[in-house]
Amino acid sequence: MTITDIRPRRKGLSQLYIDGEEAMKLDTFTLEKYGIKAGQTITDEELYDLIQNSEKHRASEKALYLLEHRARSKKELVDKISEVASKEIAIEAADHMEEIGLVNDREFAHMFARQLFGFKRYGSRRVRQELRIKGIDPEIIDEVIAEYDNDPTEKIHEVIRKKYPKFAEDEKIRRRAVAALQRLGYTYEEIRSALGSFDESEYFD
Repeated sequence: MTITDIRPRRKGLSQLYIDGEEAMKLDTFTLEKYGIKAGQTITDEELYDLIQNSEKHRASEKALYLLEHRARSKKELVDKISEVASKEIAIEAADHMEEIGLVNDREFAHMFARQLFGFKRYGSRRVRQELRIKGIDPEIIDEVIAEYDNDPTEKIHEVIRKKYPKFAEDEKIRRRAVAALQRLGYTYEEIRSALGSFDESEYFD
């Protein structure tokens, strides 16, 4: 096979033409690193290696870009890298980020849980669900919930004060508030306990 042309494309990619036909887009950095130029011949094995190296470089660049903007769980990183590389290479890139200390699921879980419990006022059930979605190991989830989960009464009262100031006056508002608290991850028992001063029969089925 002969590489008959290489044309720059967007996002750091170059279009390869092999034997006069449009072939694949590869990472421009990788092509330059291995001295790939128009007019040279290439074997199937060499082309395969070139594609793999291109994917690995793109995966690494994607990982660093993502982690530069905010912390992520390992699963989250793999899912995003898979947009530009195979799942196998995405996992390899995420493993490397973990090895050099840029990805740490335990640290991420603690940070994320603090945000959910504190800023978003989520209940433990919702926090647990969000951590599962991020791919956090169940043992780490249990550890985090045990550390940050406390009496939800004040958080529930704060939600009511901020978003439903007429809670005690309007039955429809009370029902909406209870439904919203459930979506935030609070159980019936937690809501009943926190709002015990109200007639629960009015807004609990």
